Amino acid sequence: MSSQTRPSVESYRAAMLLSAAGDALGYRNQRWEYCESGPQIHRELEELGGLGAIDVCLPDWRVSDDTVLHLATAEALNSGKLGEDLLQDLAARYVEGMKDMENRKPGPTSILGTSQLRVGEPGGYRIPFNPRALGCGAAMRSMCIGLRFPRRCQLPDLVRLSVESGRMTHNHPTGYLGSLASALFTAYAVQRKPLLEWGVGLLDTISIARQYVQSTGIDPQENIAAWEYFPEKWKWYLTERNLESGEGPARFPAAYGPKERDEVYQTFSLEKWAGRSGHDAPMIAYDALLRAGDSWTQLCSHGMFHGGDSDSTGVIAGCCWGALHGVLQVPSGNYQHLEYRERIITAAERLYSTAWGAGVE
Repeated sequence: MSSQTRPSVESYRAAMLLSAAGDALGYRNQRWEYCESGPQIHRELEELGGLGAIDVCLPDWRVSDDTVLHLATAEALNSGKLGEDLLQDLAARYVEGMKDMENRKPGPTSILGTSQLRVGEPGGYRIPFNPRALGCGAAMRSMCIGLRFPRRCQLPDLVRLSVESGRMTHNHPTGYLGSLASALFTAYAVQRKPLLEWGVGLLDTISIARQYVQSTGIDPQENIAAWEYFPEKWKWYLTERNLESGEGPARFPAAYGPKERDEVYQTFSLEKWAGRSGHDAPMIAYDALLRAGDSWTQLCSHGMFHGGDSDSTGVIAGCCWGALHGVLQVPSGNYQHLEYRERIITAAERLYSTAWGAGVE
């Protein structure tokens, strides 16, 4: 797809709706997010009648903190603000979003980070460097940045916004580079960039992000000292999948069912909690996209129904898959009655018109 080719507004709606659906399915009102066993989740899914039988709606399938904060990002991007004003607005919306966290289980780093924001003060969207801010809380809310800046020529804007929004709560490279990965992969989905090339593209973009971070002069020594874990883990992953050249074919274990995926995903992760960190939430989402092809059922099996932080991997995987494939193959109950559905659609349509310079079709 050339940089000038216009996607459909339906692809934007699908990206935002299926992101929220992936979140709610992976979360299942805390039951599945905190389940350590993919096989157990699949057994419970079968007891519910399978994916097609699930009506994702309140009270049983609320969205988690992931979608609430993803909406906060999207609505700031749709505000018409730029530069410092946009960063202040993002910070304000994250603080406001944290008031909507009953039964949504926000992470401790997001709670701490938003408590340190000083909305309205000069530079008040910056918080201190945090050597423990390794989590996925920035990665799970940044996909819409890729919808807002989908063109290749907009890569500097995507890098800047994903890094700056990420370090408003996760001021550590492993945290905010996760924000970059989720935004970049969503832009790649809009561009129809071949999936096999996404990982190599991320590594190339991390070099641009490093230059940007150094240019800001914010915590330079701390950032550089902590920088290498994220790209080195991604290089390792791409070697595991035969994707270090971006050509493939992607190589998976011969047996790769729910039990085996739990074991493999733990090798991606920190502290054996798959999807919990900035590097491995987008990594598991990418793994699921590679494996699932155009099957929503397979995407959910791999990206949402695994042991670990399954809503955060699901919110990323669902957004990218929706941008690629739309909703036609998805059971309508999985997305038609979502919590905040109208707000999600409005955000998607405004992102589309903001990104592509015209009203929705």
